[in-house]
Amino acid sequence: MRNVGFYVKRDELLDPLLSGNKYWKLYALMQEASECYKKVFSYGGTQSNAMLSIAALCHQKGWEFHYTCKPVPSYLKQQPTGNLSKALGLGMILHEVPHNDYEGCVQRLRESTEAKSLFIPQGGADAIAQLGVQNLANEIQQWQQIQHIERLNIVIPSGTGTTAYYLAQALPKCRILTTAVVGDTAYLRTQMNMLGKVPSNISILEGIKKYHFAKPYPELLAMYDDLLDAGMAFDLIYGTVMWKVLLQYQHVMQVTVLYIHSGGLLGNASMLDRYKNKGML
Repeated sequence: MRNVGFYVKRDELLDPLLSGNKYWKLYALMQEASECYKKVFSYGGTQSNAMLSIAALCHQKGWEFHYTCKPVPSYLKQQPTGNLSKALGLGMILHEVPHNDYEGCVQRLRESTEAKSLFIPQGGADAIAQLGVQNLANEIQQWQQIQHIERLNIVIPSGTGTTAYYLAQALPKCRILTTAVVGDTAYLRTQMNMLGKVPSNISILEGIKKYHFAKPYPELLAMYDDLLDAGMAFDLIYGTVMWKVLLQYQHVMQVTVLYIHSGGLLGNASMLDRYKNKGML
């Protein structure tokens, strides 16, 4: 693509529903016996990739999955699409709460002491992700040794920055390049600081233009098409923003680049519908 060479770790192929960085974030829970929990609680947006992955995991384990969200638009309630439709089909129980009670409801879930229940923060931003990301780091390290690559820049987009944070901890000799897709750099650093001291080998790249989360932009659709032409599909929310920003930092390509495909392709259908509705497609 644009005469730029890079490697891609195809983690979107790990599992049809539990793919990309969500696979690694939930890896520790995959190892748990079904008897460990009865209910799992989480929260966030109604087309969240994490929501769908948790729903798939709970379906496999036989756990009830309760998901809290802000009011669902009437059109989506009447005819669920995308990740929401798939998650509901897997048995997810959706709880809508008013905007003014949303934060309070999340806090009550966080503080719940219900037996055999588990609370997973939005996007899987939790220390439970460390085990899986360590396994991801081990795979990268083994590949790096086989390929005899001395210096490596690892690229992954960030929502909460959980994967980037634990990758940087596990691979101190590599440079982790990311960008804030949700919020700005200050927000991303705040999210990482909740996990601990931010490792010095993380570089948060800032683009020339800041994109509002999950909003359609013609240049991001063009980036998606460019990547498709190069032979690979990336997600329209995180992947396109990361590539758009990364290509503004051509000097990082002077070191071997490994892009970690963070999945989320199932969410492209509903996002492409939004582009169509905006007359961009």
